[in-house]
Amino acid sequence: MSIIAGVILLFVLAPLLIIVPMSFSTAPSLQFPPPGYGLTYYREFVTDTRWTGALVNSIIIATLTSIVTMAVAVPASFAIVRHRFRSRGLMTILLLLPLIAPHIVLALGYYVYFGSLRLTQTYTGVVLAHSCISIPVVYLTVSAALKGFDRSIERAAMNLGAGPLRVFRHVTLPVLRPAFVAAALFAFVQSFDETVIAIFISGRDAATLPRQMFDSMRTQADPVVAVVSTLLLAIVVAGVAGSRIVAARRAAFARRSVPVAA
Repeated sequence: MSIIAGVILLFVLAPLLIIVPMSFSTAPSLQFPPPGYGLTYYREFVTDTRWTGALVNSIIIATLTSIVTMAVAVPASFAIVRHRFRSRGLMTILLLLPLIAPHIVLALGYYVYFGSLRLTQTYTGVVLAHSCISIPVVYLTVSAALKGFDRSIERAAMNLGAGPLRVFRHVTLPVLRPAFVAAALFAFVQSFDETVIAIFISGRDAATLPRQMFDSMRTQADPVVAVVSTLLLAIVVAGVAGSRIVAARRAAFARRSVPVAA
């Protein structure tokens, strides 16, 4: 089994072992193995407004998408999980519909509909479209946490005189905060990584980083694409390593805090 796991791991990591060296290449296009190594394309990524502007656009759009998605999906999750009403099943189906339809179909629909509203090539159009495809993921994450939530602690707080808002702020929110953070992160990543819909409706002024990568690959196989891929990989690795370090330090602190029996 260990051999099979090693083969699968190598198969998954093989593209990364090619992309990272190519990001330091001096070749005029994507070439492996590189004829030489340098930081030419890293400097180009930092100085070229096409890339930096697309990066800023992606961060802004993904952040706004997370906010809009949470504002819609969290109340919907509370309503569906905690209440019984006639259209409950239909509402659940509507929230999960973007998971069923292919992104190319959604992109075409958004292009036609947002075009009639003059929302194509705007931040608003891209944020709304990305929010629609992010809602199912956030809904599933939050609803799963709500189904495992022990409501007796809320009832205990209400019996002690706390109002609904105070119960939510001091009881519900602290318990569900990890689920909310995870859901917001899923929405951010979903928006940041989305390409097909961005190609249809983002335009030049609201171009995202994935769209810029697609355009560069289609026209000239720009090695800056390898730079962007390497930087994104480094961010993911740093995030995972950072979370592991924080978890290890918390566990070590918890062990030191436990009193030793005499």
